[in-house]
Amino acid sequence: MMQLTGGIIVIIAFAAIIRKYETRTVLLVAGALMCFIGGVMGQFMDSFVKTMIHGSLVPTICTVMGFAFVMKHTECDQHLVHALSGLISKSHAIIIPLAMLVTWWLNIAVTSAAGAAAAIGSILIPALIAAGVHPAMAGATILAGTWGSAISPGNTHVAFISKMANVDVMFVVLETALPAIIASLVVAVSLTLVAAFRKEGPSKARQEALAEQGTASIVGKFKVNGLKAMAPIVPLVILVVTNLNIAALKDMGIAKVSVPAAMIIGCVVALIIARANPQEVTKDFFKGMGDAYGSIIGLIIAAAVFTKGMQAMGLTDALLTYMKDSQSIAKIAGSFGPFIIAILSGSGDAAALAFNGAITPHAASFGMNMVDLGSLAQISGAIGRSTSPVAGAAIICASLANVGPMELAKRNIVPMLVGVITFLILF
Repeated sequence: MMQLTGGIIVIIAFAAIIRKYETRTVLLVAGALMCFIGGVMGQFMDSFVKTMIHGSLVPTICTVMGFAFVMKHTECDQHLVHALSGLISKSHAIIIPLAMLVTWWLNIAVTSAAGAAAAIGSILIPALIAAGVHPAMAGATILAGTWGSAISPGNTHVAFISKMANVDVMFVVLETALPAIIASLVVAVSLTLVAAFRKEGPSKARQEALAEQGTASIVGKFKVNGLKAMAPIVPLVILVVTNLNIAALKDMGIAKVSVPAAMIIGCVVALIIARANPQEVTKDFFKGMGDAYGSIIGLIIAAAVFTKGMQAMGLTDALLTYMKDSQSIAKIAGSFGPFIIAILSGSGDAAALAFNGAITPHAASFGMNMVDLGSLAQISGAIGRSTSPVAGAAIICASLANVGPMELAKRNIVPMLVGVITFLILF
């Protein structure tokens, strides 16, 4: 009876999230209710406070968002996007897969899906349309690339998984990078085939129509500063290089650099290159940190309470018992569960965090490790978000393309489904 009641509460909670009720509120209320029914109300605050002051999650996530705010303030992110937009506009034959993959890689540095959609889409969507790509396909192309942050050292879930598995953040990134990269290539090819099937790829007829209307691409009207363009990838380069165990670096006494340290170094580099006002940069950095705590850390806190409630109702044990019978069940639940919920809700965070908090710590029970199962859930959720018509990134891309969000979802559903299946097989 307890498990049945808990199951009903969980279903109602996810239904509320899908209907766009505030995610943190839903998870907190559902978690508190399950803790109360389960007779462990005191553990509600224990989970809340423990997550609130976590020693590795909070610094990592907050400094990443602070860095993102500094990149926006100094306009370094725009210089990086513009530097690559010229290359894309000249690659007429492969413009769709190239634009999608460039967005995917840039999203590793610009970790917010909505932020990437705005910063990258505002440049590349007009460039794609000017090249004769159908507007809906142009928007779908950029949306399809907004899950690259799934392998970013600054990704919320990567930090969450590394903490849970007690491994370094870069270990999680390097462990999942190759399967994710292969899946991104599969998505790019699939999207190109969809464009060809729908006859929405580059078209001279559409180009000529745009020329008659006086519509032109903004590519080439922005003077790119090479140094500014390189600033957003400085932290990523530092993290990758110092985590490759290069003997020469060890001999020089250069140790592994933490994510917060890399982000702060990146901010200093951007400050110097852009010759920005240090006071304004500092204000934006801490503004970004505060925004991260209120939104991202707040969501993790709510998910921790929700997970504790599931444990109190016996749901976690029931799911574990069911999954222990088959490794394939755990894989399917960890991939298609977050994928489907992300499509419906517009966010893969709630489902992935709930799954990773309740199930992933027990990965060894069904023949997997925590890094693999946790990454499977979070990346599947991210891919699903890039399919959802109600995701923030989709709404931004649709607005820039002047089409409805559902038009983007129609074009992305098959490529993203193929992508999540590819990732599942590789993992």
